[in-house]
Formats: sequence, structure tokens, C-alpha cells
Amino acid sequence: MAESTMAEITLAEVTLAESAVRDRVREHYASIARQALAGKRSACCGADDVIPLEAIQVQDALPQDVVETSLGCGTPLEIARLQSGETLLDLGSGGGLDCFMAAKRVGPEGRVIGVDMTPDMLALANKNAEKVGATNVEFRKGFLEELPVADNSVDVIISNCVVNLAADKDAVFREAFRVLKPGGRVAISDMVSRLPLPEVIRASVESWAACVSGALVDEDYLAKMRKAGFVGVKKVAGGANRLEPVYSAKIVARKPGDVSRLPAGWDDMVPVANAGSCCDDAALAVRKGSCCG
Repeated sequence: MAESTMAEITLAEVTLAESAVRDRVREHYASIARQALAGKRSACCGADDVIPLEAIQVQDALPQDVVETSLGCGTPLEIARLQSGETLLDLGSGGGLDCFMAAKRVGPEGRVIGVDMTPDMLALANKNAEKVGATNVEFRKGFLEELPVADNSVDVIISNCVVNLAADKDAVFREAFRVLKPGGRVAISDMVSRLPLPEVIRASVESWAACVSGALVDEDYLAKMRKAGFVGVKKVAGGANRLEPVYSAKIVARKPGDVSRLPAGWDDMVPVANAGSCCDDAALAVRKGSCCG
């Protein structure tokens, strides 16, 4: 009886902790979204940190105020290698920047779905969608651990500095695997650590919302993806500066199945000169005080 009670208490404590993390993260990003809706700059990264440079330079680049709603820690689109007609899912779509850039790449025959748990972020994303005239993008309210997306329905999944915010990353990866089509691929930019973080940091919900406490050890991150069923799991960028305890990594993987539609070079390493991000310096990221701090 005592052992059973202890197990129940432990489970309750874990559930409470996960709830506290989710609530604080939602509150943090809701505040940022409300600032953006009020016309205040909310990005922690510059334009060339959050979308590929060549995309910024094209004639139909997005408005600056939309770019400035980015809360990412890199450029997952750089490694997604999107193709015309594909269906893409963005885990934690925020203000929608990555979705809008992806929509241009998959074209009118393609489709982009953004999922976010924060109503204020969804309001901001829909406002931005109207501003840029994105007709092949939709935003859905939901948790990454319980995606409002059908089984085997998307070709590509991207995520930009969001998985680290989830308390139950195993559930996030299981859900991503579920909704991805056989042979589909994942391209993630996220914060990871070199060594386990001290418990005093991991226990701080404030640091969790700041993209620090939830950062897994890089090898543990990859292992969780493999456990969920992904193959070809590979870190293709990040961590070149070995003095950084927490850094932004780019990770690719795929679901077993027909690989005939995989783009050439989908798992190529990113040259070090192009692999940086505004959040590579963890100390600077904390000082910036928005997505990474």
C-alpha cells in the first residue's frame, strides 16, 4: 500500500510540474503576442537569423513587422528543403513567420498547418496571415503532446525553438511521428545542452519559459527521437563553439517508408559559416529577454 501511495504521489507531482511549465510558457508567450498585436517589437532574433538570407532578398519578402514577430532560435527552413505541393506542419507556430515562408516554398498546391497552444499567438498569426495574404496556411489551437492533426497526413514537420519548452518531449515526438506520412521528414531548430543542467535551473519555470531549463542534452534529444520511431536522426548544425553549455542545434530525421520523394541532400551537414543563430550564445540569449530569455 505504501509503495502504491508513493507512486501515486510521484505521478501527481510530475503532472503538477508539467502543468506548471505549460501554464508559465503559455503566459510568457501570450504576453509577447499581446505586445506584437499592440505594435511593439517582440523578436529576439534579427531577420537574417530567423529566415534564410536568400528568402529575405527576394522581391516578395515578408513585411518587416511580420518578420519581427519571430521567436525562433534558428532557421529550420534552411534544412527542410521544401518542395512544391508538400503539406507542412509547424510545431509551435507562434506569430506564423516560418509558416508564411514555408507557404511560399510549397506553393499554391501545397499546404501549411501551424499548431500553437496560446490564443494570443493564434490571434497574432491570423492577423499576420491576412496582412501577407497567405491563403494556403491555417492555424490550429492545440498542444504538441496532443496534435489536432490526422494520422499520416503531413510530408514535413518543422519546429523552431519550441520542443524544448514541452515538459513531456517523448509525447511530442510520438505525436510528430504519428502525423507524419511514411517516408516524411522532420527539420528542427532547438536549444540543447552539452551536459545535464543543474537541478536548480531545471526546476525554474521562469528559465523553462526562457528556452533554458527544458533543453535536453543533445544526445538525449536524438535518442528520444529514435525511441519514437524516427530513423536517420542527425544533428546537422550547432555546437561548433564547445564553450557554450546551451546552444541552438539543427536536427533532421525521417519516418520509415517510401523515400522516393525525399529531396536531395535532405540530411546534409550545414556549413559552419551558415550554422549560427541569435541564440547560440546562451548568456546573450538570456539577456535579450524574449524568446530565449
